[in-house]
Amino acid sequence: MLGDKDVIATVAVKDLAAARKFYQGTLGLKVTDASGSEAITFVSGGSTLMVYRSQYAGTNKATALNWNVGGGIDKTVAALRDRGVTFEHYDFPGSTREGDVHIMGPMKSAWFKDPDGNIIALMGS
Repeated sequence: MLGDKDVIATVAVKDLAAARKFYQGTLGLKVTDASGSEAITFVSGGSTLMVYRSQYAGTNKATALNWNVGGGIDKTVAALRDRGVTFEHYDFPGSTREGDVHIMGPMKSAWFKDPDGNIIALMGS
Protein backbone atom coordinates (compact mmCIF):
# COMPACT_ATOMS: atom_id res chain seq x y z
CA MET A 1 0.00 0.00 0.00
CA LEU A 2 2.81 2.48 0.83
CA GLY A 3 5.72 0.74 -0.92
CA ASP A 4 5.68 3.09 -3.90
CA LYS A 5 5.10 6.31 -1.91
CA ASP A 6 7.76 8.75 -0.70
CA VAL A 7 8.44 8.93 3.03
CA ILE A 8 9.43 12.16 4.76
CA ALA A 9 11.75 12.11 7.77
CA THR A 10 10.58 14.30 10.65
CA VAL A 11 12.56 15.55 13.64
CA ALA A 12 11.21 17.48 16.60
CA VAL A 13 13.05 20.67 17.61
CA LYS A 14 12.46 23.33 20.22
CA ASP A 15 13.97 26.30 18.38
CA LEU A 16 13.30 26.56 14.63
CA ALA A 17 15.91 29.29 14.12
CA ALA A 18 18.64 27.19 15.75
CA ALA A 19 17.51 24.14 13.77
CA ARG A 20 17.61 26.08 10.51
CA LYS A 21 21.11 27.37 11.27
CA PHE A 22 22.29 23.83 12.01
CA TYR A 23 20.55 21.87 9.22
CA GLN A 24 21.02 24.53 6.54
CA GLY A 25 24.23 26.24 7.64
CA THR A 26 26.20 23.42 9.25
CA LEU A 27 24.91 20.38 7.36
CA GLY A 28 24.28 22.17 4.07
CA LEU A 29 20.67 21.14 3.44
CA LYS A 30 18.48 23.27 1.17
CA VAL A 31 15.31 24.83 2.57
CA THR A 32 12.28 24.05 0.42
CA ASP A 33 9.59 25.52 2.68
CA ALA A 34 9.82 27.82 5.66
CA SER A 35 6.52 29.59 5.18
CA GLY A 36 4.89 28.56 8.44
CA SER A 37 5.90 29.26 12.00
CA GLU A 38 5.93 25.65 13.18
CA ALA A 39 8.09 23.73 10.69
CA ILE A 40 10.87 23.99 8.12
CA THR A 41 11.24 21.54 5.25
CA PHE A 42 14.64 20.69 3.78
CA VAL A 43 15.79 18.57 0.86
CA SER A 44 18.81 16.29 1.05
CA GLY A 45 19.60 14.37 -2.13
CA GLY A 46 16.27 12.84 -3.14
CA SER A 47 14.92 12.89 0.43
CA THR A 48 12.86 15.36 2.43
CA LEU A 49 13.41 16.29 6.07
CA MET A 50 10.88 18.27 8.04
CA VAL A 51 11.88 19.74 11.39
CA TYR A 52 8.94 20.86 13.48
CA ARG A 53 8.51 22.62 16.78
CA SER A 54 7.68 20.28 19.67
CA GLN A 55 7.96 20.27 23.43
CA TYR A 56 9.26 16.70 23.13
CA ALA A 57 12.32 17.65 21.04
CA GLY A 58 15.48 15.74 21.90
CA THR A 59 13.79 13.11 24.08
CA ASN A 60 14.51 10.23 21.68
CA LYS A 61 17.55 8.27 22.92
CA ALA A 62 17.94 6.39 19.63
CA THR A 63 19.25 7.50 16.24
CA ALA A 64 16.73 9.80 14.56
CA LEU A 65 18.39 10.25 11.13
CA ASN A 66 20.93 8.34 9.04
CA TRP A 67 22.87 9.59 6.04
CA ASN A 68 24.55 6.99 3.83
CA VAL A 69 27.68 8.80 2.67
CA GLY A 70 29.36 5.76 1.12
CA GLY A 71 33.14 5.77 0.84
CA GLY A 72 33.33 9.43 1.78
CA ILE A 73 32.60 9.05 5.47
CA ASP A 74 36.07 10.08 6.66
CA LYS A 75 35.99 13.27 4.56
CA THR A 76 32.42 14.03 5.64
CA VAL A 77 33.32 13.60 9.31
CA ALA A 78 36.35 15.87 8.88
CA ALA A 79 34.30 18.54 7.08
CA LEU A 80 31.61 18.50 9.76
CA ARG A 81 34.22 18.61 12.52
CA ASP A 82 35.68 21.71 10.79
CA ARG A 83 32.19 23.26 11.00
CA GLY A 84 32.09 22.70 14.75
CA VAL A 85 30.22 19.39 14.95
CA THR A 86 31.19 17.28 17.97
CA PHE A 87 30.95 13.54 17.45
CA GLU A 88 29.67 10.97 19.92
CA HIS A 89 31.74 7.92 20.87
CA TYR A 90 30.10 4.63 21.78
CA ASP A 91 31.41 1.28 22.98
CA PHE A 92 29.95 -1.37 20.68
CA PRO A 93 31.05 -5.00 21.04
CA GLY A 94 33.31 -6.00 18.15
CA SER A 95 33.88 -2.46 16.93
CA THR A 96 36.96 -0.27 16.85
CA ARG A 97 37.26 3.46 16.45
CA GLU A 98 39.58 5.58 14.35
CA GLY A 99 39.12 9.13 15.57
CA ASP A 100 35.39 9.81 15.43
CA VAL A 101 34.59 6.93 13.04
CA HIS A 102 33.42 3.60 14.43
CA ILE A 103 34.42 0.57 12.37
CA MET A 104 32.30 -2.58 12.41
CA GLY A 105 33.64 -4.97 9.79
CA PRO A 106 33.15 -3.34 6.38
CA MET A 107 30.78 -0.69 7.81
CA LYS A 108 31.85 2.66 9.22
CA SER A 109 29.61 4.95 11.25
CA ALA A 110 29.82 8.24 13.10
CA TRP A 111 27.23 9.88 15.33
CA PHE A 112 26.56 13.46 16.37
CA LYS A 113 23.66 15.45 17.78
CA ASP A 114 21.68 18.42 16.55
CA PRO A 115 21.14 21.42 18.88
CA ASP A 116 18.19 19.64 20.55
CA GLY A 117 20.09 16.41 21.18
CA ASN A 118 18.54 14.41 18.32
CA ILE A 119 21.06 11.72 17.35
CA ILE A 120 22.22 11.75 13.74
CA ALA A 121 24.32 9.02 12.12
CA LEU A 122 26.59 8.88 9.10
CA MET A 123 27.07 5.46 7.53
CA GLY A 124 29.58 4.40 4.91
CA SER A 125 32.35 2.06 4.01
